[in-house]
Amino acid sequence: MEKQQAAKQIADLVLTGFSHYRLRFSEITLGARRRFERAAWGEVQRASSGRINLYDKAVAEVVADLSQHVPDDCLSLAMWRHAKQAYHQLIVSRTDYELAETFFNSIFCRVFRHHAISEDNLFVQSSFPAPPLGSQQPIYNRYQPQQGLVALIKQILMDYAFAIPYENLRRDISQIIYCIKQEMGEAFSNETVSHVDIIKSVFYRNKAAYLVGRIVTENIVTEKTITEETATEKQVKPFVLPLLNNDQRAVYVDTLIMDPDEVSVIFSFTRSYFMVLAPIPSEYVQFLQELLPWKQRYELYISIGFYKHGKTEFYRDFLSHLAATDDQFIIAPGVKGMVMTVFTLPSSQTVFKVIKDYFDPPKEVNKALVKDKYHLVKVHDRVGRMADTQEFSHFAFPKQRFAPELLTELQKVAQSNITITDDQVIVHHLYTERKMTPLNLYIKEVRGKKLEAVLDEYGNAIKQLAAANIFPGDMLLKNFGVTRHGRVVFYDYDEICYLTECRFRKIPPPRFPEDELAAEPWYSVAPNDVFPEEFGVFLFADPKIRQQFTRLHPELFDADYWQELQGLIEHGQVMDVYPYRRMKRFKQHPTRQKKKPSKTAMN
Repeated sequence: MEKQQAAKQIADLVLTGFSHYRLRFSEITLGARRRFERAAWGEVQRASSGRINLYDKAVAEVVADLSQHVPDDCLSLAMWRHAKQAYHQLIVSRTDYELAETFFNSIFCRVFRHHAISEDNLFVQSSFPAPPLGSQQPIYNRYQPQQGLVALIKQILMDYAFAIPYENLRRDISQIIYCIKQEMGEAFSNETVSHVDIIKSVFYRNKAAYLVGRIVTENIVTEKTITEETATEKQVKPFVLPLLNNDQRAVYVDTLIMDPDEVSVIFSFTRSYFMVLAPIPSEYVQFLQELLPWKQRYELYISIGFYKHGKTEFYRDFLSHLAATDDQFIIAPGVKGMVMTVFTLPSSQTVFKVIKDYFDPPKEVNKALVKDKYHLVKVHDRVGRMADTQEFSHFAFPKQRFAPELLTELQKVAQSNITITDDQVIVHHLYTERKMTPLNLYIKEVRGKKLEAVLDEYGNAIKQLAAANIFPGDMLLKNFGVTRHGRVVFYDYDEICYLTECRFRKIPPPRFPEDELAAEPWYSVAPNDVFPEEFGVFLFADPKIRQQFTRLHPELFDADYWQELQGLIEHGQVMDVYPYRRMKRFKQHPTRQKKKPSKTAMN
């Protein structure tokens, strides 16, 4: 087979596989609107999980096609260099070329087992100097405020109406206007607001639909120079409008989020990926980054479902960061884990987690089971309480950047997982995760209201995980972290399980006085038995902190609470967990007033 013909065949097979993947991805995403309208929450969870699994299936299909249709002697590194050039020509006019490049990288890494990674063989850096031009039409709808605020809000809500009606449109408009005036005051008027932009595609996740946009205001600024001149200074204020289905086939506006930090939490790394139709992904990321400039591009790609390309963007950022810094990788602060060894670069916001070769008792897991647990978290609803992780193979680090203590630690506890050359440390399997302050260290540094707030957050995190059918297993403080927004997040997954797999029991009364003094319990304990009464002593060495936590979350120590929650989950009830504080929710929704607030899903 001629070299040029073989390279073209490889490129064609890869692009065909990518196109099929994108089609299936879009089909699942397009179904989000209908699932929301039908309040089909179980289908929402299955669709989210299924869409994540699409990518690896697509890669496996392409690799099988290559094996079947391309002779082995044509799958050499030299041939793939030509295939890369041919592929580049095929995707040059695509508006999702960056995703296509990542897909090519995935196929190459699967064929060559993550070896020979270089710019010659795959797209370490993008082959395009600038994002695609996209279409002539913007990805957002633009609204002018000339007709007044009431008309503006009504027009927006009607433009984004669903196949089911609004529960009370007049009430929603009134509450949105009240919220805008509270947030912006006189800054929102026909004279100061230039326009309002809202992304045309609705963002769906869990039980909500989100309108995402920006308010652009103009302030007149006087510049005093030799002669006075006036200039217009534009300011951009992000906002998110969450819409909920009342489960009676009607939609209502739940709140309006305008604080940039609170908008950032909605796009957090601790939540499931949005379902949003984004035919030109780079334009969506650019719009979102203008709203949230402190978020990295890779985070935004991940948040809208393109987590594999998010990995590519992360790796490119990582290489740039290494080139711009000179600090050393060190063992991450905190209590060392029994299953993972964790290291970090102090100047970065990432930790690297490596599975150890051996686990000391009482751990009874193995490497395969740990990987399964991390995959479970990837496809599960993280409800804002579990950190997203990205999995890498054969990750190469510059050896001179490793602190001696870290190299010694890796050789001691994860020797089978690393290869050390003259100039590199290659970790054959690792996870990356956002850096957080370990909760046990955070609690040592705070007092008063800050301590109470983080203890309350810790209890809420446990409750919300449970509402999503996740039991953390090892609930020790060291396995939770505190984000820059003060939210408590779980990040150690080797002992998690489904809540419905646990057997929550009350400790039976002692038979004799001597029972309480015995070294062994006087009652039987099966592997999945959990005794909530023991949580306090197990979690808090300090009695004062234990009492404070018990006062905030007494139900966590009651087996009946957990059993009741299990029953709700087993009957198919999907709990309400909001990516914003309950106090931010609008009042006076009759359908909500009839419901008693769930203790399992508090924010």
